[in-house]
Amino acid sequence: MKKAIQIILHPITQKHWSGDLMFAVPRFICGLLLAVDFGASKFGMPWTADSQNLNLFEVAAWFPKDVAEYGGIFAVSPIFFAWMGAFSEAVGGLFLAFGLKTRVSAFLIMCTMLVAIFLQKWGQGTWGMLPAMGFLWIAIFHFYLGSGRFGLDYLLSKKLYKL
Repeated sequence: MKKAIQIILHPITQKHWSGDLMFAVPRFICGLLLAVDFGASKFGMPWTADSQNLNLFEVAAWFPKDVAEYGGIFAVSPIFFAWMGAFSEAVGGLFLAFGLKTRVSAFLIMCTMLVAIFLQKWGQGTWGMLPAMGFLWIAIFHFYLGSGRFGLDYLLSKKLYKL
């Protein structure tokens, strides 16, 4: 079990710190965009606009209705899937930005973006899918790499595993 946790937590680092910096910048920007803009419009966070009328960790009323329209398993439990999607964008975006549990948050973001691309944005053409596709690629990349040197995972793994 300890080995599995170490694999999930420990990031892959580049030979030079500048390589890690080049990976950290898009991770940070995309994570913040997901959390501050995309996630906060569906999920009550401290910075969610008052016009959204959302309490802390409350999902917007329109979102489960949209999720239910996807059909299949999403129609069976739309509130759960809406909550998971909004949570992965808002909280997962923050975790991604700061490199905390990067692989776990990247996995949740990957799942959310795949659902968004294929079940929500597909009929809108490439331009409609582009934001979700961009977030998907960043999430895939960091699912493999982890946070690199410039993330909290690196600091935690150094402390825990004396690397």
